[in-house]
Amino acid sequence: MGMVSEFKAFAMRGNVVDMAVGVIIGGAFGAIVGSLVSDVMMPVVGLATGGVSFAEQAFELKAATDTTPAVVIGYGKLLDAIIKFLIVAFCLFMVIKGMNAAKKKEAAAPAAPPAPPKQEVLLEEIRDLLKKR
Repeated sequence: MGMVSEFKAFAMRGNVVDMAVGVIIGGAFGAIVGSLVSDVMMPVVGLATGGVSFAEQAFELKAATDTTPAVVIGYGKLLDAIIKFLIVAFCLFMVIKGMNAAKKKEAAAPAAPPAPPKQEVLLEEIRDLLKKR
């Protein structure tokens, strides 16, 4: 029973839950970026290059025969993946940059001076009373 309770304590820690949420959101964000690159950006790039669809671009190493399919290197899909990676990397960079800026502002904010010790307050009161006499 000890191992089960240890695993439960590990799985329910805040960092693990935060990481799980990040992975799920990251997966959804990856699908959005994939669609952005494949369905929006690459057709524009293809139009700019004369109507060429990069996703279908490939080097044919061996032609297809009646019994075997063609052997190809699909460099267009690689270009899609590289562009997706660059977009995700840039978005992560911007998020981390924003978080670092927020932390700097928080660290730069001056902390309120600590309250003086009780003895000091009493001594100041005594001093003020002596001044009044």
